[in-house]
Amino acid sequence: MPVGSTRNPLRVAIIGSGPSGFYAAEHILGQDDINVQVDMFDRLPTPFGLVRAGVAPDHPKIKSVTRVYDKIAQNPDFRFRGNVEFGTDLEYEDLLEYFHAVIFCVGARSDRRLGIPREYLPGSHGASDFVGWYNASPDQRNLTFDFSGDNVVVVGNGNVAMDVARVLMLPPDELSATDIGGHALRALSQNKVRQVTILGRRGPAQAAFTYRELKELADRDDIDVVVDPADMVLDPHSLHDTEQAPDRGRDQVLDLLRELSERPSRGHDRRIAFRFLVSPVEIVGKDRVTGVEVVRNELYRGNNGELRARATDEREVIPADVVFRAIGYQGVALPGVPFDPITATIPNDRGRVIDPLTGQARPGEYVAGWIKRGPNGIIGTNKPDAQETVEALVEDVRDQRLRREVLPAPVFERFLAERQGEVVSFDDWKYLDAREVEKGEELGRPRLKFARVENMLRTLRDRDKAAG
Repeated sequence: MPVGSTRNPLRVAIIGSGPSGFYAAEHILGQDDINVQVDMFDRLPTPFGLVRAGVAPDHPKIKSVTRVYDKIAQNPDFRFRGNVEFGTDLEYEDLLEYFHAVIFCVGARSDRRLGIPREYLPGSHGASDFVGWYNASPDQRNLTFDFSGDNVVVVGNGNVAMDVARVLMLPPDELSATDIGGHALRALSQNKVRQVTILGRRGPAQAAFTYRELKELADRDDIDVVVDPADMVLDPHSLHDTEQAPDRGRDQVLDLLRELSERPSRGHDRRIAFRFLVSPVEIVGKDRVTGVEVVRNELYRGNNGELRARATDEREVIPADVVFRAIGYQGVALPGVPFDPITATIPNDRGRVIDPLTGQARPGEYVAGWIKRGPNGIIGTNKPDAQETVEALVEDVRDQRLRREVLPAPVFERFLAERQGEVVSFDDWKYLDAREVEKGEELGRPRLKFARVENMLRTLRDRDKAAG
């Protein structure tokens, strides 16, 4: 009996509940001629991935995309199963028994390393740890950050670096109007940081942050945003590229950076300083961070035409009490699943997982999102990415390339209940969501997030006890 028919529905497991996972679920459930059942798994009780744990708390409009995901979850053929960890509660071999296909949508969970001396000194952190901490992610809840000093250096100048700098500069009354974690609000309300320096290894024409992020800082009337006028003198390569290949976003950034470089100091006691054409070569300090030694770079054109940075002999030490590396997220390997350590992605061809030993697609295995293409793009980038993957899956269904028989859904329900006794459903999540909003309203805040898995599970247990 063909897979996807009325009597043999296509059973798809999605590992990960971030944007790519939900967009994949939406597209596969939207196939009119295929009978589909989707089970989405997440190791945390909460869905939405970095929309919940990665978007800055003062950017609530970006988080409103979860309303779309809520609608997807209402499909009767969709099941969310939180608090289920792949590799522990659910193993690779289990997927083969119970599902015709699996789509890995696990994102990129770790930071890229700088690979420089003393990178692990106290006071040196990955930006993703700080972001997860202030967003009340259970993974980072128990971390601590010492903001009793004046200076923070952020290595990297993408939007994550901008978020880190901005959150450190926001006054307590602004933070308290957001859904920032309660523990982070208390800690940042005592924040003594007075300068954040953002380092970019290439020039201003290659800055990775967006115009919108820069404009948000430039428009603040309580922070001095500092750009060295000398950094705005473009090198010949950058000058050539800007003249020969206009780019609206890049040109807007350059215009605003030039404006900031000419803006006189307004005398504020907090500053964000942009530095370009510098790379860290060493963390300075003995028992903890006291500075960052950087080298001045120059640009050259690589064989592929891209402008690259190379070190000169010019060095300096920038004072720092805390250093954040914000040079990109990185995927991690999953048990039983191919992994390319160089790209930190699952090797694939248009979303089909490729066996590195044979070079052939592994039947029924697919990948979407950052673990497919690397950590780039915005939330919306995941939609066409997931659609490409699902189109490959649908093609394989129609060509009958998937295994014909798997154990039925009721058998899987019993198996999972025995393996993990506290699976969190989407209705459970909605209850937790309502409790967060309720607790937040009591404090005059949009929500007060649960930051510990055990507290979430205890809340659900208490609800069940009260219901009899």
